[in-house]
Amino acid sequence: MIYVLAAIGALTVVVLMWKAFGPQATGVAGRRPRQAPIAPDDDPEFLRRLGEQQRKPRSGEDD
Repeated sequence: MIYVLAAIGALTVVVLMWKAFGPQATGVAGRRPRQAPIAPDDDPEFLRRLGEQQRKPRSGEDD
């Protein structure tokens, strides 16, 4: 019987720790929410650099 109570107590502690420090914890100092990755064709910075690279004349190529 004591083992059942110990198991329930341990499970309770684990659940509380998971709720407090798990991946969905909010309001923790120093944590920022993750941003979903941006595909290259949706990233304005990538498209800007790509356009600049295409406008630059490439040195060493004969056209």
